[in-house]
Parts: sequence; structure tokens; C-alpha cells
Amino acid sequence: MEFENTLPSLAANREKVIVRTSLIGIGANLLLAGFKAVIGVLTHSIAVTLDAVNNLSDALSSVVTILGAKLGAKLPDKKHPLGYGRIEYLSAMLVAAIVLYAGITSAVESVKKIFAPEVADYSPISLIIIAAAIVVKLLLGRFVKAQGKKVGSGALEASGADALFDAILSLSVLLSAVVYLVFHISLEAYVGVVISGFIIKSGVEMMMDTLNDILGQRADADLTREIKQIIVAEPEVRGAYDLIINNYGPDKNYASVHVELPDVMTVEEADMLTRRIEAKVYKKTGVILTGIGLYSFNTKDDEAAMIQNRVTNLVMSHEWALQMHGFYADTAKKTLRFDVVLSFDVVPRTAIEELCAEITAIYPDYQLQITPDVDITD
Repeated sequence: MEFENTLPSLAANREKVIVRTSLIGIGANLLLAGFKAVIGVLTHSIAVTLDAVNNLSDALSSVVTILGAKLGAKLPDKKHPLGYGRIEYLSAMLVAAIVLYAGITSAVESVKKIFAPEVADYSPISLIIIAAAIVVKLLLGRFVKAQGKKVGSGALEASGADALFDAILSLSVLLSAVVYLVFHISLEAYVGVVISGFIIKSGVEMMMDTLNDILGQRADADLTREIKQIIVAEPEVRGAYDLIINNYGPDKNYASVHVELPDVMTVEEADMLTRRIEAKVYKKTGVILTGIGLYSFNTKDDEAAMIQNRVTNLVMSHEWALQMHGFYADTAKKTLRFDVVLSFDVVPRTAIEELCAEITAIYPDYQLQITPDVDITD
């Protein structure tokens, strides 16, 4: 396909943005971790020390994100013809494991400090540094999240959201210090437990999100709706069905779809139409249609139209039948064929057998070809 030639340049630009943004994050987090570690040791503050550990894990996560982006941007080869994009999901899983480990170790240390507390000793300069760290994290979070949305990087968006949340955690550390200085009540270890809990929660959520990407999940409803609208905008197309989107890494989507065309179209006309659809879908969504299957619909047989109406009413009377499409009746050869989208509440084999029995009772002379479809798109 001619439009595939633009893929390497788009991938290269995306990689540059991810690497540049991650390097900024690494630098900022290393500086914050260094300052907070020094403050934590000097003031005997477990909360500040754990906040430094959190920044260090963020820096390490950015390193892994860069490695994932570099490896994921490798061009396809004979061994991996669809590219290496899914490596980014593996790197995201590693980042989640790092965050989870940091949270668990932080929780252990915080609990220890509850039973064996150390008196914190805050200085004005330490409070100023913590306050400055909050501002830096807020700015960094907004920047990284915006860059993530710009290039469609889930890893960067997650890092940006995590940075904004870190600012809230650092604010809790600052407030606990103020409470200690004003009321002489030490909340250090307890704040550390709270911080650890949020870090663990973040790690688990990141891991679950990445696992869903690896396993494969329902395609984005807005994307599937947009693709179908592009297809049915063609005057010859009566409907678009069975859209399957396979993801091979961020912004690397390959799809297949069935379109319903009139039974009078020639192969040449269908060929020109499908090529036009492929180009339009890629230009507007970035999704590559690797295959377009064809359904034909009756245009010359009134009896076929009557049969379709009756069969449609029968099929859609069942709650587990979500949609019926691809219907074609050959009244000369006595055949009926169509697809039925089934809900996950019914066993496909049982549903098809039931439909065959009901339709055969009405049209005993017809041979049936009913294909069950899975409810994979909204």
C-alpha cells in the first residue's frame, strides 16, 4: 500500500518526542530524589525519604520507557513482519513492577517507623525545597501528560498523571512537617504508609492496564464508530460489519471488515471501491485495513426482500441476537445465508441450532448458512 511509506517517519517522530520527554523527566526526578534524600537523612524523616524513593522509581521508569520506545520503533523484518511495537507493553509491565516493588518496600519501612519512631528535625530550607519540589512535579506532570496525548503514548500519559499525583503526595509530606512544627505531633510514619499505599495502588493499576493491552481488549468505541462512518459514506456501501482491530503496539493498528454491496457490482468496481476505502480509513484514522470482505444484498428479487424481513423479525426476537447482517436469499437455488452477532450470554452452537430449527419450520425447502459473530465492537 502506498500510504504505508509514511509509517517510518511517523514512528521516528513519535520516538523522538518520547525519548526527549522521558529524558527531561529523568533529569527532574533525579534532582528531586537527590535533594529529598539529603533532607530525609538530615531531618530523620521517613516520609521525605520515601518521597525520594518514589522520585527515583519514576526516573527508572522513564529509563525503561525510553528503552521500550527505542526497541518498539524497530522496523519490521522477516522474523517479525508486523514490527516490534508490542515491546512497549512489556516495558510498561516492567515499569509497573518497579513501582509496585518501590511501594511494598516503602510500606515495610513505614510500618517499622511506626513501632520504632525517630524524631524529625525540619529546617526552613528543607521545607522550601519540599515546596519547590511540589511546583516542579506539577509542571513536569502537565508537560509529560500533554506530550503523551500529542503522540498517543500511554506510557507518557501514565507518567504525567503519576507526576501530578506525586505532587499531591509531596504536599502531604509538607503538611505533616507543618503539623509537627506547630503541634509537635509526628505523622511521619503514618504519612509514609499512606504514600506507600498509593504507590502500590498505582503499580497494580499500571500492571492491569498493560496486561489488558497484551491480552487484547475491546477496540475503542469512538475509533470503530469513525471507521464505520467513513466506510458507509461511500454510496455503494449499505453497511460495515465484523470490524476487527488488531493492535501491534501504540498507534500500530491493523484491521479487517466486511462491507455490504449490491449484487450487481462487478469485481472491478468492488476492487476500486475497497482500495478507496483503505486509503480513506488510513488517512483519517491511521488504521491499516488489511482485508475487506464482501457481503452481497438482493436488489432484483422482491420475494427475497419479503424473506429477509420475516427472517430478521424472527432472529431479532431473541434477546441474545444483537445484530443480523450479510443477508442474501437465492430463491432459485433455495439458499439463505446471513451472520448473527451473539451476546456472551448464549452458547453459539445452541443459538445457531435453535435458529436453524425455527427458520426451517418456515422455509423447509431452503438450505441455511448461518455464521455466528462475536460482539467485539460497540
